Amino acid sequence: MALLPEQIPESTLRLLLASGIGPVTLRRLRLAMGSDEKAVDASISDLMQIDRIGKASAESIRRAIGETDPKSELACMALHEARLIMLGDDDYPPLLAVIPDPPSALWIKGQLKDADRLALGIVGSRRCTSYGREQAGRLATLLAQSGLTIVSGGALGIDGEAHRGALRADGRTLVVLGCGLSKSYPSEHETLFERIVKYNGALISEYPMRMDPLAQHFPRRNRIISGLSLGVLVIEAALRSGALITARLALEEHGREVMALPGRVDSPASTGSLLLLQSGGAGLVLDHADVLRQLNDSSHLVRGALEVAGHPDASSPTTLFEGQLTPGQQTIVEVLKGDGMSMLVDQLAAKTGMAMSQLLADLTLLEIRGLVKKDRSGIRLLGGS
Repeated sequence: MALLPEQIPESTLRLLLASGIGPVTLRRLRLAMGSDEKAVDASISDLMQIDRIGKASAESIRRAIGETDPKSELACMALHEARLIMLGDDDYPPLLAVIPDPPSALWIKGQLKDADRLALGIVGSRRCTSYGREQAGRLATLLAQSGLTIVSGGALGIDGEAHRGALRADGRTLVVLGCGLSKSYPSEHETLFERIVKYNGALISEYPMRMDPLAQHFPRRNRIISGLSLGVLVIEAALRSGALITARLALEEHGREVMALPGRVDSPASTGSLLLLQSGGAGLVLDHADVLRQLNDSSHLVRGALEVAGHPDASSPTTLFEGQLTPGQQTIVEVLKGDGMSMLVDQLAAKTGMAMSQLLADLTLLEIRGLVKKDRSGIRLLGGS
């Protein structure tokens, strides 16, 4: 359960606010000391007993903890209606929890929902072309209509268009910031962020409320975008760009799908994307159906992450996303439930009255959710849905 400011233990907040104590050091402190209270009260001598913490590190940790101001942080959280989700909490995003270096805590403004377990990262250049801007918005709209949550970094260019595209579809979108939630960065997106929080999404950060948007924060931010997502779609990435960092993390460290939209061969904005495609590091995307096809085998990620987190829904895939279906997906479920047996795609199209392209898109999302199974005999409903 996300913690309101008044529910956060002071010792926990001090550890999270202490400069230089990252997720790895924090885990070692907690393991060695047994509790946040003991970690906060530990002397330099106590800290030096911990593996890989020498005198200089112990002094730095002790000083950093002493310099924290939890009361000021809590006041800022209350002002901005922010909450805190801790790693290990029931509502900590399960896909993010299983990456090698998950954030110890997330500051949240807005709402995270179970539907956000089916998320797609869309990343790309800040200095995008009109083509990239148009395609980011178009694909985000179509994918949000299909039931995916769109995750991006809130930057100018591709990120902003991806968020706007999701909102146009009345879909969900999550913004992962490289600064504290009290900062509107970039300032041009302040109104956009307000819309996302008010209507269909959330702002997310692993940094305290007043943290500035420092350059070193953004590569760290990118691992959260990938970690929250079943896959990452790259649109117009330059040769050296944060978008390529996100793609590399998704592919090499997180085991997620990586896809790229081709751009002009003579455009510097597309160089990175094209090289990803040329090297086989990304699947080719021409339309939203290509994204859904490449995510088709990702249902194991959702259930595997829930099993690692000990989530009660992990053993019951047919109830994982109950009540979170799009109208089209609900229609498919009702038709299959009424028929009680496998149906061919053509039969299902006739009974639902849906266009084939939308039917196939919705079937893919239902299969990822573990609600239907496609095989040679046709399409059937799983479990007791």
